[in-house]
Amino acid sequence: MSLTPEPHATASRDVLRLPEFRAMLLAAVTSTLASRAVALTVAYQLYQITQNPLTLGVLGLVEAIPALSLALFGGVVADRNDRRRILLFTISAEVVCALLFTLYAPHAAVSGIWPILALIFTLGVARGFSDPALPAFQAQVVPRELLLRASAWRSSAGQAASITGPALGGVLYASAGAGAAYGMACALLLVSLGCVAYVKPKPTPRFTPGEPIWQSVKAGLAFVVGRQVLVGSMALDLFSVLFGGAVALLPIFASDILRVGPLGLSVLVAAPSMGALVVMLYATRHPPGRGAGRTLLITVAGFGVSIIVFGLSQNFYLSVAALIATGLFDGISMVIRSATLQLKAPDHMRGRVNAVSGMFIGASNELGAFESGVAASLLGTARSVWLGGIVTLIVVGMTAYLAPELRAMNLDDVEDDLPDDLPDPGVMALKP
Repeated sequence: MSLTPEPHATASRDVLRLPEFRAMLLAAVTSTLASRAVALTVAYQLYQITQNPLTLGVLGLVEAIPALSLALFGGVVADRNDRRRILLFTISAEVVCALLFTLYAPHAAVSGIWPILALIFTLGVARGFSDPALPAFQAQVVPRELLLRASAWRSSAGQAASITGPALGGVLYASAGAGAAYGMACALLLVSLGCVAYVKPKPTPRFTPGEPIWQSVKAGLAFVVGRQVLVGSMALDLFSVLFGGAVALLPIFASDILRVGPLGLSVLVAAPSMGALVVMLYATRHPPGRGAGRTLLITVAGFGVSIIVFGLSQNFYLSVAALIATGLFDGISMVIRSATLQLKAPDHMRGRVNAVSGMFIGASNELGAFESGVAASLLGTARSVWLGGIVTLIVVGMTAYLAPELRAMNLDDVEDDLPDDLPDPGVMALKP
């Protein structure tokens, strides 16, 4: 047996040896833990105050509206300014909001829900600027040849934090009250702020001096639309979640179809995340490189097939297995999509490209739950789910046909494979 480390093991360790990458990884984990804990605590606290399910829908819109509305503008800001400074400012705003949540928690029942909604709106504004800046800044921290490994590590850590965050918030809420959960979130955000501050400033992206903001927005949109690998991967994510999502309907499956009650529901809800985490950890050592485009299409198709199986199943264990499979397939596609955004866009465009991607993701998440409810009410719950899986397969077939560059995409070439005709902002600034 050879004692020489395997290439994939060496490369995986190489990216973890970078102090600034470790700092950004810890910043992302602590920030995600905090945001997930706050989301659960706020939702439960608001429902306890109002006893009205509509409040939970309003809560999602209050944060989503500013985040999505500001995304394109936030992308331009990220491409014209010091991204590290943007993150320091937005995380500081989140720390202040978490502190105010902590101070307000004991008085929420008396003072009402409007202060909470105002703080959630503020967090949505901060997201509008941080969501485009964070992945763009992360790409500046890691050498290009390690971006694929770094993307896999970030996706894995983020998935683990997304699972753990609500659990931490729930345990603290149950044992010590909402104030303790908010206090923990404040402490985690302070750690995140310190980690970002540890990273040295990076060069400000190039941009055309004097260019109107709307012109910069249009340039970012045109760049995405003109690249099959970008618009194709985003469209796959949008339509697979929009038509193939079943998460919003899981309470109905647990209650009326599988008849497993709230305990079974908790297993159903956790199953996709378990599958995603497993495959993302595997991807840290074996990231999808050559043939990544083909792999992306296959995994989204696998996601659609798994959704069809889940929709048709009336057996609890088969349903859990199908949901785990959806997480496995979605985890692979998530790693590929994240790496594509960083590898297939130049540095001065990354903020706007990530902003467009964020709008696709936000639209699919917000509209997907609405579409699931409407489809279930018109077609029946199970039928709406397996038909959504069939639509996902149709979308994969259409994307494969219409986007041959996505089919042929590789991610293991560390050379800069951006188009030669990409305009240089510095040159453009000299044109009349």
